[in-house]
This record gives sequence, C-alpha cells and structure tokens, in this order.
Amino acid sequence: MVVGAGLVDLWIPECRSLKEKRSVLTKILKRTQNAFNVSIAEVGDNDSWKKAKIGFCVVGNDRRYINAKLDHILNYIEEMGFAQVIGSNLEITSYSEWLNMQSEGADKYGDF
Repeated sequence: MVVGAGLVDLWIPECRSLKEKRSVLTKILKRTQNAFNVSIAEVGDNDSWKKAKIGFCVVGNDRRYINAKLDHILNYIEEMGFAQVIGSNLEITSYSEWLNMQSEGADKYGDF
C-alpha cells in the first residue's frame, strides 16, 4: 500500500472576510474532490482571511501512480486560479513490509 499526502499553502488576495475565504475554499475543495476522488480538507490557517492551508491524501498500490496523482492535484489547484499556491509539501510512504508482517501473524479470525 502506498499513501501520498500533500499540504498546500494558499494566498487568496481578494478575500475581505472569512466568509469570502470559505466560499473560495469550498470551490477549490469540491472541484478537486470531484475531479480526483481524493480526500481533501482545510487543515490550517483557519482564522486568517487571506491565507489557507489544505491537505489531501491518495492511496494506491503503485508509487509512480501516486506521485503523478499528487503532481496532477497540485497543478489542478494552481491552475484553477482562485488562489495562489505559495508553498507545498508532498510526501509518499509505502507500507508493504508492515502489511506483510500483519498478515503473517493473523490467524483464522484475524487475532494476533
């Protein structure tokens, strides 16, 4: 199992209130979620009018596929034009060895 996670820092210069910020973020989050079937949410800078931090996560079984998917999501958010991407952090983690250890120790009913 391969898990890809991303954090994106956004700058929304047109916002004058938290209500406007939420409106912009809702557009970004819903469109990205619908386009990529990804888990995505606002995860930081909740009280700032012009800054936002969103996080997203993708799970799959191929590291190259997950890497490409993370890049596509980041580019998609940037190309929407609702906000400027001022920073990003992408991380990919593999859990294949951990899953193998768990399945070897399980008995008929899943007890360890």
